[in-house]
Amino acid sequence: MLSDLIVSRVRVKILQLFFLAPGKMFHVREIVRRTDEEINAVRRELFHLEKCGLMSKERRANRLFYTVRRDYPLYFDLLELIVKTSGLGGDIIKNKMKLGKIKFAMLSGYYARGTVKENSKVDLLLIGRVVLPEISQLVRQDEVKRGREINYTVMTEEEFEFRKRRRDPFVLDILWGPRIMVIGDEEELVA
Repeated sequence: MLSDLIVSRVRVKILQLFFLAPGKMFHVREIVRRTDEEINAVRRELFHLEKCGLMSKERRANRLFYTVRRDYPLYFDLLELIVKTSGLGGDIIKNKMKLGKIKFAMLSGYYARGTVKENSKVDLLLIGRVVLPEISQLVRQDEVKRGREINYTVMTEEEFEFRKRRRDPFVLDILWGPRIMVIGDEEELVA
């Protein structure tokens, strides 16, 4: 889906690599290995991304390391777009029909940024009639990729509305925290 908007296949792979592992630095050869692209194409895209201000480079010993600049004006917009279309968010969108009738799917902002917050109760919230074995399989695959456990919660629409009306602390914590909507309208979720 991201490739529908960004024409360069190599650029899409580089952006996915960096935004799905926020805060990490990669050296050029590692980027080539992880993206499975030619070194000249990777260098060309890195040069372009550095020139536009999204990436910065740092020389350490005989290696050149790149990282995404968080002060780039569109950093959080790109993060949201990539998290929504790649990784677990992309898998949910691609498999939406197999997962049942999902009204809302939301990823925690902490999960998207790769930060672990002690009091964050959930990384993924699904509301609707969800096929649990299917979502469980997608979550397990993403846990293996990320190397960390993903806390997810599934609720029916009725249960979510009931708990929201009762001002359930768990639901309020989710609604007050940062989030990325994968499926559904954010205003309708919090209304």
